[in-house]
Amino acid sequence: MADFDADLDRSSPVPLYHQMAEQIHLAIRTGRLAPGALLGNEIALANEFGLSRPTMRSAIHELVEKGVLVRRRGVGTQVVQGPITRSVQLTSLFDDLVKADQQPRTSVLLHEITPAPDDVAAALKLPRRQPVLHLRRIRYANHHPLAILENYLPHRLLEVTAIDLSRHGLYDLLRSGGVRMKVAKQRIGARDGSAAECSLLNEDTDSPLLTMERVTHDDTGRVVEFGRHLYRPSLYQFSVTLVGR
Repeated sequence: MADFDADLDRSSPVPLYHQMAEQIHLAIRTGRLAPGALLGNEIALANEFGLSRPTMRSAIHELVEKGVLVRRRGVGTQVVQGPITRSVQLTSLFDDLVKADQQPRTSVLLHEITPAPDDVAAALKLPRRQPVLHLRRIRYANHHPLAILENYLPHRLLEVTAIDLSRHGLYDLLRSGGVRMKVAKQRIGARDGSAAECSLLNEDTDSPLLTMERVTHDDTGRVVEFGRHLYRPSLYQFSVTLVGR
């Protein structure tokens, strides 16, 4: 049985399944339901909180879609193991997820050669309208959409196919292609996601998303990559170590 209470207002216009989902999410955020904790089955939970089974099923489905809960065959419904924490270093998200045993998967949305927009040309230090390789992908972790990754590379820097990108991280492919990345400038922020972005990430429309822009140089000083990425803050966070002087 679930080890938490749920304060449901049956006279509220807010649907009961959404109230129940919010109460489960609150229990997770406050630590009453720890990462990895198992919830009871839908019938037992419905009986415990005086709800119908379809109502409880909808509440659990809402949290599964948000990446807060996960259904595992033979195990049941489980609280995910907490947000992915990533140190701000010159590493790829794919490599970091592999190291964290988060089962990364990539869906390639766009793979094209296109004239560089002005801001991209400026970031890559290329002439205006110079051809660039434009990539857009969705990165999954443990079967949940985690990030939308958009990258621009100088044309002919890397011969790579959509199949390559679906199987490997971009930085791994760059290293295999002889590109030695040395230093990057990165900017982290936040903004509301568009309807399309939130839909791709299974977030409510206008949900806040983490943003990251990165310009990467190789060991000769050449700019080899410009990236613009969006992350789900419920599943992802950056970690920075500060040292006093």
